[in-house]
Amino acid sequence: MADLLTLQNLGNLLMLCFLQAVLGFDNLLYISIESKRAPVAQQQAVRFWGIIVAVVLRIVLLFAMIRLIDALAEPFYIFDFPGIITGGVNFSTVIFVFGGIFLMYTALKEIAHMLSVEHLDHDIENKGRKSAIGVVMLIVMMNLIFSFDSVLSAIAITDVFPVLATAIILSGIAMLVLADGVTRFLERNRMYEVLGLFILLIVGVVLLGEAGPAAAHAAHDDSLQIKVFGYELLPMSKSTFYFSVIVLVAVEIIQSGYQRKLAAERRGTQGH
Repeated sequence: MADLLTLQNLGNLLMLCFLQAVLGFDNLLYISIESKRAPVAQQQAVRFWGIIVAVVLRIVLLFAMIRLIDALAEPFYIFDFPGIITGGVNFSTVIFVFGGIFLMYTALKEIAHMLSVEHLDHDIENKGRKSAIGVVMLIVMMNLIFSFDSVLSAIAITDVFPVLATAIILSGIAMLVLADGVTRFLERNRMYEVLGLFILLIVGVVLLGEAGPAAAHAAHDDSLQIKVFGYELLPMSKSTFYFSVIVLVAVEIIQSGYQRKLAAERRGTQGH
């Protein structure tokens, strides 16, 4: 036990907590939006148990990946269609592609639903509900997909399992504390729910980009980099992603303020 309480392990733990916080934003947003599909009385319990089960399974995933990292890194299929698609596919590639497509589908479906609904107040109460268990399973599944890149990044920092598991547990506690607050904010400000869905759409694109070099990075072989029509499928940097999110939020805030100003001016003109 004393061997774990070293300056190096404590430094790695702080770095991992920061990494989990940065990479956990999109996960928390998905949990808040998806939990609203459950029956109203069970939404808080859905968020609680979804996060708890996901954290437990993330630790299991971490334990398995530490032991199977080489096997998971090995490409099991090589695309060899020059000019169309080339590159390797491994377990990580499949996870990122599936997660990216699922997130993009979810975001586009919810945006289309918002555009088609006639009465927003009625929609809040009668939006297509799912069973609480179904929503919990979706949250758990997407939590694991979101955590895949963070787990891989964490293993690159340290392979000391207790340190990695502690960072995951702390991130889970943070999500438990913040999830209800984020959900209440989205309920009070439904315009930001649209913003959140567009952010999830971008996250889906980011995950698809992560699929491109997954096999190449794992096998340390640049020839396994996926190329589509001769162009490399490259991931978006985290700094670019968060800059995009900041711009979207800023545009929403400015546009909302401008709309309120225009509405006030119209009311003033009509009063005269």
